[in-house]
Amino acid sequence: MNLDQSTWISKFQSDENAVILDVRTPEEFETSRIPNSKNIDFYNPQNFMQEIEKLDRDNCYYVYCRTGVRSANSCQLMNELGFDKVYNLLGGIVEWKGEIDK
Repeated sequence: MNLDQSTWISKFQSDENAVILDVRTPEEFETSRIPNSKNIDFYNPQNFMQEIEKLDRDNCYYVYCRTGVRSANSCQLMNELGFDKVYNLLGGIVEWKGEIDK
């Protein structure tokens, strides 16, 4: 499900089973990231699939990338793998107005 930034934040903050996934490269992740996010690189398909398979399907996943394209693809893939609660951040981190870890 695609969510605008304010909906994504409010949903995440009220969700006790929330996990933030950053699907950018490790280099992008090191430059800046949303606090408490876990990095799983979408561009490393084998590792990406292995890491996704380890995740608890009962949790809710809030997924972002640079502009929202990789995260949208990641959400679609996760849906196909049986994850029901995945939320894509429209606009990605480039449009993010919230807190950033550097």
